[in-house]
Amino acid sequence: MSFNYNNKGKLGKFAALLAALIVAVSVTGCANTDNNTSSGSTATADNVSQTSTVSDDSTDSEMFTDRDKEVGYDESSAVTVAFSSSGTTASSDSVTVSGSKVTLKDDGTYIITGTTADGQIIVDSDSKTKIQIVLKNTSITCKSSAALYVKQADKVFVTTAKDSENTLASTREYVQTDDNNVDAAVFSKDDITLNGEGKLTVSSEKGHGIVSKDELKLTSGEYNITAASHALSGKNSIRIASGTYTLTSGKDGLHAENTDDTSKGFVYIADGKFTVNCKGDGIDAGTTAQIGNGTFNITSSSGSSSSSATDSASVKGIKAAGDLTISGGIFNLTCEDDGLHSNSNVTVSGGTFTISTGDDGIHADSKTSISGGTVNITESYEGIEGTEVEISGGTITLKASDDGINAAGGKDESGFGGGFDRDNFSSSNASITISGGKITIEADGDGVDSNGSLTVTGGETYVSGPTSGADGALDYDGEATITDGIFVAAGSTQMAQNFGENSTQGSMFVNTNSSGEITLKNSSGEVLVSFTPTKTYACVVISCPQITTGQTYTVTAGEYSTEVEMTSLIYGSGGMGGPNGMGGRDMNGMERPNDSDMPDPPQMR
Repeated sequence: MSFNYNNKGKLGKFAALLAALIVAVSVTGCANTDNNTSSGSTATADNVSQTSTVSDDSTDSEMFTDRDKEVGYDESSAVTVAFSSSGTTASSDSVTVSGSKVTLKDDGTYIITGTTADGQIIVDSDSKTKIQIVLKNTSITCKSSAALYVKQADKVFVTTAKDSENTLASTREYVQTDDNNVDAAVFSKDDITLNGEGKLTVSSEKGHGIVSKDELKLTSGEYNITAASHALSGKNSIRIASGTYTLTSGKDGLHAENTDDTSKGFVYIADGKFTVNCKGDGIDAGTTAQIGNGTFNITSSSGSSSSSATDSASVKGIKAAGDLTISGGIFNLTCEDDGLHSNSNVTVSGGTFTISTGDDGIHADSKTSISGGTVNITESYEGIEGTEVEISGGTITLKASDDGINAAGGKDESGFGGGFDRDNFSSSNASITISGGKITIEADGDGVDSNGSLTVTGGETYVSGPTSGADGALDYDGEATITDGIFVAAGSTQMAQNFGENSTQGSMFVNTNSSGEITLKNSSGEVLVSFTPTKTYACVVISCPQITTGQTYTVTAGEYSTEVEMTSLIYGSGGMGGPNGMGGRDMNGMERPNDSDMPDPPQMR
């Protein structure tokens, strides 16, 4: 597929994304060297945004304290706990040792070393205590509970020592010993932060990998997590500043959800490298999800050999019940269900995406907005979908077995044909607005389909549309207008449409059964637009800024050529060859027959 546009004369408008400069108010965190500082009434970054969803302009200073990112510790003043086959020892009476089970109660730093085949670290302090646990070549397996169990504390920091390799594992079924439903290899009732310069392997044969019933933060380090359920789970939020993560899970890779308070349960990722293989969603946020940067290789599959999920668990790439906002990063998503999904709005302002999915590439129940980045949807049922779709920038290439870009309203069944549940939409006010960017679509269904209005004010859009008679390269139910930009759509004729009469830029509809390159030339022979569809086509809609009334143009489609005289801004109405639809002369100068007398086909949408 190739395309070319000669920008001589009037240029198509491309919307520019202006990045807002956010000046965050600094807040006081815990001193890096003070392990005995208790939380007071002063507002700190530890308690910012804990009672509301993450905002679109959130910054690291709002999400993390300096202490969250601090990987250093004072070894001379730390308490040492050593596991071994001959018994467990501690260098201070502040540690309670019972067999291979140790309990930490006091403020301070604890360096953990050694190996145990059936042991446990328990943090059981008060609500004002901050504890740092340093894992230094530690391997702890617990056969019936969490290897690390934070029962109560203000906050716990788990730091992997530089160049160390550590393991926390739970095996067998979980046996409950108190009122808490412990179901993870690392289980915390309170805030927990993981960081460091070493490696941590976490495994859970019967439950989750790492769970926080409050805030879960990871700011650095390397993690390899294998879990029967979720790999990472945070009730109030999951916040990740950086790090390397290899996650293999029987459910979601990252899961944040608070069923008691639906304003909580968000995911915030500033950076990091993620490899996720899951049988649920790669990333699942109960409210909002915000990603600023990082590398994401996500494979989500229920395990079936084809996209035929019915009532199975959700198997999307990145999903949010609230807004999903992505401003940068590299995303390689191979998903049985949607690649990017929001029950509210999806906003993409940057990033590089390669998406292969059994359903929608990008889906929002409300609005899908793309203003930047590179989006390559290599396989999908529908490429980009929302009640409203707004594209103002970026480079988008997509392939869809149904609609390329779809704006649906009310009770829509798009997506149902992909083998998944019906998509829900917030209203019937469907619309597609294209004001910038470069869009290349290959669709077996409608190329650009709005169940409401279509407005094109800029950008470049190229459509290799359907060959079936029930679909069109351009399809809309309300009004379609074009005022600027380049729009070329080639496909079948029966359901084809041109832009409406309220357009202020010229647009022509030409019927021609052809294949190969399409070019538009002015009377001087200058090529204004060229595009090579990937399929055969029976008609083409062409619009660009140089098309004006009173001028004659030459459209060449493969080996066929015809002249079009623009007596008005809109030439040809589409749909079985409307007025002027087959007009013009062929390459030999002979008048082409007009098929406008043929009966109209039944209306299908």
